Amino acid sequence: MTPRRIVIPGGSGQVGTILARHLQAAGHDVTVLSRSPRAAAWRTLRWDGKTLDPTWTAALEHADAVIHLSGRSVNCRYGAANRREIIDSRVVPTLLIGRAIEQAKRPPKLWMNASTSTFYRHALDRSQDEFTGELGGSEPGAPDTWNFSIDVARRWEEAFYASTTTQTRKIALRSSMTMSPDPGGVFSVLLQMVRLGLGGTDGSGKQFVSWIHDRDYCRAIDFLIEREDISGAVNLTSPNPLPNRDFLRILRMAWGMPVGLAAKAWMLEVGAFFLRTETELILKSRRAVPTLLLQHGFGFDFPGWPEAAADLVARYRRRA
Repeated sequence: MTPRRIVIPGGSGQVGTILARHLQAAGHDVTVLSRSPRAAAWRTLRWDGKTLDPTWTAALEHADAVIHLSGRSVNCRYGAANRREIIDSRVVPTLLIGRAIEQAKRPPKLWMNASTSTFYRHALDRSQDEFTGELGGSEPGAPDTWNFSIDVARRWEEAFYASTTTQTRKIALRSSMTMSPDPGGVFSVLLQMVRLGLGGTDGSGKQFVSWIHDRDYCRAIDFLIEREDISGAVNLTSPNPLPNRDFLRILRMAWGMPVGLAAKAWMLEVGAFFLRTETELILKSRRAVPTLLLQHGFGFDFPGWPEAAADLVARYRRRA
């Protein structure tokens, strides 16, 4: 790939660090915008995600790609204050970047904005893709927490498309859980449960898990930068989501743990209360598939969970 100038607002989190590391290693000129800049192999500039400042807006001039990843973690209780922060931490910086690009004399060629596969409804019956997927929020009996997550996804994308950026291609990255052995990520949390003997079926176990291996996440970003004919919403997820019971069984096999304690839905509710999180992250069925990427010829290195889990466990052990 030709070296590019790439700016990553909100790129100091786990996924942003994985992506910046990958792009820097590939020879690109990477700039991360962060509220708390720290030393790294790439350039890091301070921004607050709320105000236009030439310190960071100048980095957008002549950029080949802007990849915006800001957003407070949803691993919390959905009380009023947290709900407000979850929404504002996504919508406000997205609107701000739109204003900066509108005012740029030489705007970036591409703007990719984080979104989420939670955009789609609770789906047990069929896969959800960019063409036939259905917006969630109207499922009978859906908990309020599920509807809140879908509202976040909807408002996030509305903010993304609100600006007029005629010279800048736009892609909304409807990502699923990015699996990486790096500390603090979702994979390390799941693996810790397995190691403690708690990695059994959650609830009914029928709910689908959408996921993507970190290498495929980075490779898909490369692919989207190069393919100037792709715009709009893109599902950034493995082509093979699978039911929770199978997902956890395969992870147990990869680690070498023969058994895992199953958890009923009510047990998960109690545990989530004490852990200050929500069961929506576990019990909602996410069955997103990457039809658009596949139609354009993208090939996954890890299309299935068995080979992905084996690789991630091996890398985790090497790090440990």
